[in-house]
Amino acid sequence: QVQLVESGGGLVQPGGSLRLSCAASGFTFKSHVMSWLRQAPGQGLDWLADINGDGDKKYYANFVKGRFTISRDNAKATVYLQMDHLRPEDSAMYYCAGDTKFVMHNLTGPLKSDYTYWGQGTQVTVSS
Repeated sequence: QVQLVESGGGLVQPGGSLRLSCAASGFTFKSHVMSWLRQAPGQGLDWLADINGDGDKKYYANFVKGRFTISRDNAKATVYLQMDHLRPEDSAMYYCAGDTKFVMHNLTGPLKSDYTYWGQGTQVTVSS
């Protein structure tokens, strides 16, 4: 049974940091591109970052570049998202997702159905 279980979310003050984790099981983790996305209430999904199976190719959305860092530990079948300099507008449900390839999104934005595997999400709230 495939599972992606996110953790590490919570309430943080503006300017603070959080590290999200996503533990994977039930599939060959190291063969999959892993991604982080988020969704704020009433909004569509935002793609944040991708990392390839070896961890040597990383891609970021412009609005998180320099603040967020994606990484993975294949021995632990876990992907991480280090988030620094958090802003109130970063408040959202954060999801990890997996696929055998880098997923291309259409112009209207990403969809859960674009990905083979999808987690349940972890809530991040940035507020003073």
